[in-house]
Amino acid sequence: MSFLANPRRTRLVAELVSETSEAGASFGAGASPQTSRPEDTVGTDTTLDVRTWVNDVAELTQPDEIVWCDGSDAEKQRLIDEMVAAGTLTPLNPDKRPGSYLARSNPADVARVESRTFICSQKEEDAGPTNNWVAPDAMRSELNGVFAGSMRGRTMYVVPFSMGPVGGPISQVGVEITDSPYVVVSMHVMTRVSARVLDLIDDGQQWVPAVHSVGAPLVGDDGARAADVPWPCNDTKYIVHFPETREIWSYGSGYGGNALLGKKCFALRIASVMARDEGWLAEHMLLIRATSPAGKRFHLAAAFPSACGKTNLAMLRPTIPGWKVETLGDDIVWMRPGPDGSLRAINPEAGFFGVAPGTGEGTNPVAVRTFDHDTIFTNVALTDDGDVWWEGLTDTPPDHLIDWQGRDWTPDSEEPAAHPNSRFTVSAAQCPTIADTWEDPAGVPVDAIVFGGRRASNVPLVTQSLGWEHGVFMGATISSERTAAAEGTVGELRRDPFAMMPFCGYNMADHWAHWLSVGDSVDTAKRPLIFQVNWFRKGGDGSFLWPGFGENSRVVEWIAGQIEAARGEGEDRSVASAVGRVPAAGSLDIEGLDLPAEDLEALFDVPAGPWLTETDLTEEFFAQFGDHVPAALYKQLANLRDRLDG
Repeated sequence: MSFLANPRRTRLVAELVSETSEAGASFGAGASPQTSRPEDTVGTDTTLDVRTWVNDVAELTQPDEIVWCDGSDAEKQRLIDEMVAAGTLTPLNPDKRPGSYLARSNPADVARVESRTFICSQKEEDAGPTNNWVAPDAMRSELNGVFAGSMRGRTMYVVPFSMGPVGGPISQVGVEITDSPYVVVSMHVMTRVSARVLDLIDDGQQWVPAVHSVGAPLVGDDGARAADVPWPCNDTKYIVHFPETREIWSYGSGYGGNALLGKKCFALRIASVMARDEGWLAEHMLLIRATSPAGKRFHLAAAFPSACGKTNLAMLRPTIPGWKVETLGDDIVWMRPGPDGSLRAINPEAGFFGVAPGTGEGTNPVAVRTFDHDTIFTNVALTDDGDVWWEGLTDTPPDHLIDWQGRDWTPDSEEPAAHPNSRFTVSAAQCPTIADTWEDPAGVPVDAIVFGGRRASNVPLVTQSLGWEHGVFMGATISSERTAAAEGTVGELRRDPFAMMPFCGYNMADHWAHWLSVGDSVDTAKRPLIFQVNWFRKGGDGSFLWPGFGENSRVVEWIAGQIEAARGEGEDRSVASAVGRVPAAGSLDIEGLDLPAEDLEALFDVPAGPWLTETDLTEEFFAQFGDHVPAALYKQLANLRDRLDG
């Protein structure tokens, strides 16, 4: 049996090095940060041997031992028990929250660090103006310096994982090396950790090498051993992507998207480059299935920037009688043209890494049911009876809590009990509304793509694009208005095209061109319709015009009707506006809503003056990308101006 097919033993580094040498594997300097895959096989190399790569990383980082992970429940529980003993995890009350634990991170390690996230493409223009770029050779030199000896005194875990069902036609695989047991357990939840992945790699499947270290060695250069802490990390952080060689290197953080390298790093930044090169799409989207009272199914993928209602739509509870919405994914979608001419989608993740604050019975009861057991909570508050709490979980806070930093807290405390970016990590299979096809390797056919932002003015409640190119223009111009709580000028537009600004692994304008290309590769009759929604339009008194939450199912119902019309199975229920097609009078079901006629009219108002001003802002936004902006989008901008002037 090959070493790759049986990687289930814990080995000292010296033993691994000896076995690798005896096996005769060689790849020069392997996948150390200094030398990587050969440039002449970029993106297609399958010769990088996992044994050699692990050996090279071990020589650089110098761990005490290496553990090859197999994804078993026993492995996960063993690591959890070790973290409980180390003080990293606190078991919650088994009667109130069975199988669940609380983690408190270092206060300096609580969120993604976009300023330290890099796209190190060979050419700066390939990264584009919205990504941080450093020349690859310079970055490799920096990484060599910080990773040298970074795992001394610690265990190196080798985590083979699949994004999507193992072996599926849309799935991809990777191997993450990490010195954090918290990361290993979280990867168990968020991906499919399995020794079968190594068999696929051994058979020649393309894979993504990902290296992570918390950057807190326990043994110094002088050999002295230091005591460990519950949440090790480093003030210096790097989250680095090498697009051409499909590598990820992360240093200094143990938290979220900085350390769970299958998530934003692989599933979006690296996968978006793979998708560009191979003719598919890796997008920051949710995925749902809506079923009508007649039993007709509609699959919607939707992109929303943060704080724009994404999770609520992913776990929507319809208020319209007879309608059902089921969850396929809450954050990331991979879409590939299928053999039947449709665009087929999977959720590449296996779990939810959701923001806790604001999630409660009143806002998202499905999520609350999802994490009622077997969940890891990070940086939330602890109740006196051993449960968790955060702002928004209940209307009234408990009289006393232990806050996310381990301090006493009462409702009179000045700071929130839970960190604003505190999280729950839970298996998607626990979601009460999870669809029965959520793990179908072939994916589901996408009927509609929805873009959303947070706009107090201008943007209608729902708008249908005039075609694929116009839909790409909608996605490229997604924006939200800054509020008083956000950094910047109130009312200023914060651009987040396709909700991918922090996550696209290459030039954003080239991403728009790729969308145009993918549209051409899909059967015109089966091409998804594209819509834009805005749940946040306000009236003159500053109040929201639309009730939102479960009532958003009324918009989903209208979108489904437009899909049927496009199939020739129903009537078009839209009318033209300058920005696209909006619901015709009486076509949006508002029965039972206390929605004044003037508010309904205001929800679909398209004021020409403000929109013309916005077209100027869009032109300024496009200008930063130079000649990378597709001509088709400038044409769409010109057409919009003509319609507004007309």
